[in-house]
Amino acid sequence: MDGGQSEQSTFKLHSSHWGIFSARRNGDRLDVRPYADDPDPSPMLGNFTNALNHPARIAQPMIRQGWLERGAGPDARRGREAFVPVSWDVVTDLLAGELRRVRDGHGPGAVFGGSYGWASAGRFHHAQSQIHRFLNIAMGGYVRSVNSYSAGASAVIVPHVLGDYSGLTMHNVTWQQVAEETEVVLAFGGLALKNSAVAGGGISQHVERGAIAAARARGCRFLLFGPLRPDMPAEAEAEWINLVPGTDTALMLALVYCLVKDNKHDIGFLERYCVGWEKFEAYVLGVTDGQPKTAAWAEAISGVPAAQIAAIASQLAGKRVLVTVAHSLQRSEHGEQPVWMGAVLAAVLGQYGLPGGGFGYAMGAIGYYGRRNNAVPGPTLGQGQNGVEDFIPVARIADMLLNPGERYRYNGETRRYPDIRLVYWAGGNPFHHHQDLNRLRQAFARVDTLVVHEQAWTATARHADIVLPATMSLEREDIGYSSNDPVMVAMHRLAEPYGEARDDYTIFAGLAAALDVGERFTEGRDSRAWLAHLYERTRSALEAQNLPAPGFAEFWEQGKLVVPQKPDDGGYLRAFRDDPDTHPLKTPSGRIEIYSETIAGFGEADCPPHPAWMDKRSAPDRAAPFYLVANQPATRLHSQLDFGAFSQSSKHRGREVATLHPADAAAKGIADGDIIKLFNQRGACLAAARLSDGVSPGVIQLATGAWYDPQDPEDEKPLCVHGNPNVLTLDVGTSNLAQGCTGQLTAVNVEKFEGNLPPIRAYEPPRGALLKAGD
Repeated sequence: MDGGQSEQSTFKLHSSHWGIFSARRNGDRLDVRPYADDPDPSPMLGNFTNALNHPARIAQPMIRQGWLERGAGPDARRGREAFVPVSWDVVTDLLAGELRRVRDGHGPGAVFGGSYGWASAGRFHHAQSQIHRFLNIAMGGYVRSVNSYSAGASAVIVPHVLGDYSGLTMHNVTWQQVAEETEVVLAFGGLALKNSAVAGGGISQHVERGAIAAARARGCRFLLFGPLRPDMPAEAEAEWINLVPGTDTALMLALVYCLVKDNKHDIGFLERYCVGWEKFEAYVLGVTDGQPKTAAWAEAISGVPAAQIAAIASQLAGKRVLVTVAHSLQRSEHGEQPVWMGAVLAAVLGQYGLPGGGFGYAMGAIGYYGRRNNAVPGPTLGQGQNGVEDFIPVARIADMLLNPGERYRYNGETRRYPDIRLVYWAGGNPFHHHQDLNRLRQAFARVDTLVVHEQAWTATARHADIVLPATMSLEREDIGYSSNDPVMVAMHRLAEPYGEARDDYTIFAGLAAALDVGERFTEGRDSRAWLAHLYERTRSALEAQNLPAPGFAEFWEQGKLVVPQKPDDGGYLRAFRDDPDTHPLKTPSGRIEIYSETIAGFGEADCPPHPAWMDKRSAPDRAAPFYLVANQPATRLHSQLDFGAFSQSSKHRGREVATLHPADAAAKGIADGDIIKLFNQRGACLAAARLSDGVSPGVIQLATGAWYDPQDPEDEKPLCVHGNPNVLTLDVGTSNLAQGCTGQLTAVNVEKFEGNLPPIRAYEPPRGALLKAGD
């Protein structure tokens, strides 16, 4: 189990979602050095130091006792029963037989390929690519998911309004433009550096803090709209406009009203580049519904004084203004609206296409937004052809499993949920990112078989029937690459695999062989041969541009390759501004759609054809008087390595920390450091209280990512003793348009926890998991 314990004398280069680094094995620990050229390396690298041999790691294949004894089928005992260790030969034969049974008896449309998650910065050992390739080749396809939990609403609404989601987020306003050109940043939801610290393929330089500091030194004004003051870095010296959570759309409507009334809107831009302004203007002025969207109207909703709203509006005209809207705003009911409204506000100000101005949706939400694009392609593993056309919006997995055959609406279509018999999950943890975890437990009880590849005993692994131990990226060779970062990294192996863990490729290759498609899956290559094959795409592109193009062996020896990047030219929105007739948007009109005839034709009551204010269902009341803001954590990426040293350093008495305003705490008899219980009709969890005036009164902030830890798994709604807020959040779609995740906001109550404090068992292996095969 402990192969590779000897010290490794030299540091080797590697990459992660939160940055490039060098490391060496030092007994049970890993010595980690940040990348030398990174001006602001992420402290999340500290989670690697104790991860390799942590007791939470899975050492060998495991099968849930009930599945082994009773066979496949719906089973409410998932998450409650012991596991039985087996050999790789045994588990491969059993799983191959189950895959064959489902494929031949029900078809590939009965398989859900649930590989949603941030598995690795490496492009070959990328769990989503590996599992999709396997299911396409071995099963003939699978039911897939579309969109993401982070951007489920925005990824659907943006194409209707601006035509190109990827171009808006990945090739638009850059941090360099902000540093040099922007005069005012209207940051709805903030620009939290904890979020921009991470990116899918790794980051060589974290530039956000420096760009914000440079902009501020030049005189740029930053305005933070939101209930959490830490959502803007101190370098911004931001003005905090403290508003009621989820009311950003109302405030933006009032800003537009003030601009129109003062004749400070850019009517020339609206007429040349937009469609539907007249209809929207009538709504803003109250012509269509009898309610002018005045500053006083917005004050009653948002809590921001009318005079402050009017003053902000009066100071925008003639300035280079960047409107940003965080992912967090669209992760709530009617999440499409703040995104659409932010796009319209930027249009009313006439800022699209100007350097440092316009609409920077989700800028600051992730590390590869606000950067230049690479001029050569990176390594990409072919996934084959999916023979199944069916899909679901990613956040509707519990709905799908609980309601097979039921109709639902999505993006103008009426669809049916498929009847799923087998769920195959690799590289993600739905017990982190999904909402209403007690409902999710019920949903997973409905399938015949749940298969999970995992490095450690997450709640997803604990609810599985078949658990296959997967290696960490530290235990594999790979190529780290992001399309918006110029440094490609040779990710050297830093440690031998833990116990009997295997990488996903090796696992799938063995299953493919058992299903008689081994050669089609591997194409005769081992992992190192695949790396050389995938690298060739980049090398040949460099050679075609007459640039240095080292062979794979040289690249691997050097450890990295710096690739050229495209100019910082503002992307498609700059081209559209320069000539909207030659470079129209990919919308039906070719213009910015302030009013969408397409969406009007869908007839969705919960998503009208222009941005609008709509009340939320999950708002505080007498039973649940506080807003819970379940945002992203600062000490880990989602739930990854929650047992890591840096993540653990942020906890108190082993619990995740919830922050609330001192006045709210005093009213509830809660002191700083107390253990508190948060609860509503869906569930309850414990957390440690931290008091801060950086949180709005009436708001409790509890980050996601603490591993779900039910006090008594036999209960239908067990208390999570560790602090996972998704036992409380609401599992409904943002609207019938996008069906996105609504996990950012919900209503809760809170009280001081007076009982005996339950132990934390989230990182302990479940019953049977410590046994060796044959014991």
